[in-house]
Amino acid sequence: MTRPRRFVVEADGGSRGNPGPAGYGAVVIDPATGETLAEAAEYIGVATNNVAEYKGLIAGLRAVRALMPDGPADDGPQVRVRMDSKLVVEQMSGRWKIKHPGMKPLAAEAAGILPASAVTYEWIPRAQNKHADRLANEAMDAGRRGRQWEPSSSTADLDTPRSSVAAALPPVSGPPGDAAAGAARARAALNRPAAAAPASPSTTATPQVGWGAAPDLGAPATLLLLRHGETALTPEKRFSGSGGTDPELSAVGRGQAQHAADAFAARGTVQEIVSSPLRRCRETAAAVAARLGLEVRIEEGLRETDFGAWEGLTFGEVRERYGADLDAWLASAKAAPTGGGESFAEVARRVAATRDRLVTRYAGRTVLVVTHVTPIKTLVRLALGAPPESLFRMELSAASVSAVAYYADGNASVRLLNDTSHLR
Repeated sequence: MTRPRRFVVEADGGSRGNPGPAGYGAVVIDPATGETLAEAAEYIGVATNNVAEYKGLIAGLRAVRALMPDGPADDGPQVRVRMDSKLVVEQMSGRWKIKHPGMKPLAAEAAGILPASAVTYEWIPRAQNKHADRLANEAMDAGRRGRQWEPSSSTADLDTPRSSVAAALPPVSGPPGDAAAGAARARAALNRPAAAAPASPSTTATPQVGWGAAPDLGAPATLLLLRHGETALTPEKRFSGSGGTDPELSAVGRGQAQHAADAFAARGTVQEIVSSPLRRCRETAAAVAARLGLEVRIEEGLRETDFGAWEGLTFGEVRERYGADLDAWLASAKAAPTGGGESFAEVARRVAATRDRLVTRYAGRTVLVVTHVTPIKTLVRLALGAPPESLFRMELSAASVSAVAYYADGNASVRLLNDTSHLR
């Protein structure tokens, strides 16, 4: 039997919790016949979706390598990797930067298994990746029982008749693994004037600008950032963080929360609600949740800065009592308020970790995030790539709305800042 020199690898990974119990699956297919040549799956313990997906890719490429015990021939192999992870496909194709430090060694490991010229990457819808998806779920199910996945128990290959697999695969053509050329073609297509683009017989081409020029990124995770309504401390501009008295909303604040609820009900886009654990945010979130019929999830990482000994004081009172500490705080994001409060650098790390969890959990959804001045300013600052001192150059009114959209390639777009139109 002649050993095939062309292979298709379909890989997937999943995490029940993200991070949570995770596993991957990979299958190697003969593109000419649709025959399954190898399967791999493994429960990997607690990990994120992205880690599991990269692990699946690595397992699939290793399976191809194992099918060639004498090593790749000079004229091959040609491997087409098909995955429903846009992130992995674009990063491995060299079109997206790998920003997360945990992904870099996994991508390097995958890139070193076969010659770069041998592998091309293709994104496919999840519905076309059922075989690998089933393997990944079998691995996670086995892990839940305290066992590892075994090939003999797999039913993954029953999802799709082998003859139809081959028919569904586009032919492998052109120089194998020419990711650079593929990226160049994609960029040329995006930059081509609308008049020069070939028209579909049933549609008319519409030029796209800005973020609309990248429909393959999918819908972003959009965080609508609602500052809580007023408390008794708000009009007096007193420091009110997570280390103070945890005040309730005032009568004005409750009215502001209701105005926000009415505005979000009219907008009709909110799908989830998360809130800081502090009372003023929980009360604001509850007003919106009652209007929209949604539940509120509490996120500890959304709490306000702990202002230490400054809690309850005005800026002038802090200047009078702790002038040197205030000057240091204004000059450096690493300086903490008097008495063991949090520095802006510490808050930024906490908020960034919370942001990453929310963006992963709510990919493609619109989430109302009810929180405080510093977390909202920090999210906006990080999205813009602005320095820490920019925190002092933003105005955020009580019950104001800001918005940031987060895309699959790691980029963010600030959509709104300090909107109070719903309060007028």
